[in-house]
Amino acid sequence: MNDPATTPGHSAHQKIDTSVPHSARIWNYWLGGKDNYPVDEEAGDAYTAVFPGIVTIARSSRAFLRRNITHLVAEAGIRQFLDIGTGLPTADNTHEVAQRLAPEARIVYVDNDPMVLAHARALLYSTPEGATAYIDADVLDPDTVLAAAAKTLDLDRPVALILSNILGHVADYDRARSIATDLMDTLPSGSYLSVNDGSRGTDPEFERAQDAYNDSGAAPYILRTVDQITAYFDGLELVEPGVVPVTLWRPEAGGPAPEPIGEHGGLARKP
Repeated sequence: MNDPATTPGHSAHQKIDTSVPHSARIWNYWLGGKDNYPVDEEAGDAYTAVFPGIVTIARSSRAFLRRNITHLVAEAGIRQFLDIGTGLPTADNTHEVAQRLAPEARIVYVDNDPMVLAHARALLYSTPEGATAYIDADVLDPDTVLAAAAKTLDLDRPVALILSNILGHVADYDRARSIATDLMDTLPSGSYLSVNDGSRGTDPEFERAQDAYNDSGAAPYILRTVDQITAYFDGLELVEPGVVPVTLWRPEAGGPAPEPIGEHGGLARKP
């Protein structure tokens, strides 16, 4: 297995504070991961006490991403992935899903959190045929992200851009849209955009719980309407069934009938 390449940035030198809850560690806790601290479990349990369905949302988001990547590799022939805001490594990371199907796949992960960087260095190993790299950069700086990604990916060939539960952290909606647009504008024809984020209009209990969380002084995560999420794909060709609750995006056969949840996503191709 190949060691992941790491491009350090400013956050690599920041101290990891384990005394306050952290959104990536809380999400990891809801996913069933172990890379968290008691303060994160307390915050996660406090949220689930108000809205137990957040665990379903977290795990359905991960399952949606797995199905997206499977489609991209097996049906669309994609072999390059740029995963921005990857969060803590857990089960079915992008490179694991992609390289199981295509060992030669190349994956670049992007985050700007020192704790995620430390875990990425330890856990994100590639197949010998492919490559993984970690970029310490901010989604708010697309030019830096793309310049660093070009050291591992061939940006003249199609790339799948993954923005999973990251644009909700960008408070200004127009800025969030411009990030997705600017990144896709740089990628060649045949590239894909995968987006999923918490949504409004499906689950009022989730909306109340998230609004209360945002009002608590924690780093906010903004729920957006389905129309707003759909607009991230403007100018692209949506893959069926379009932008839908993530549980309804090409669900696996043989399981129970999926229920809509307050997390919408889609996948689209750049013509």
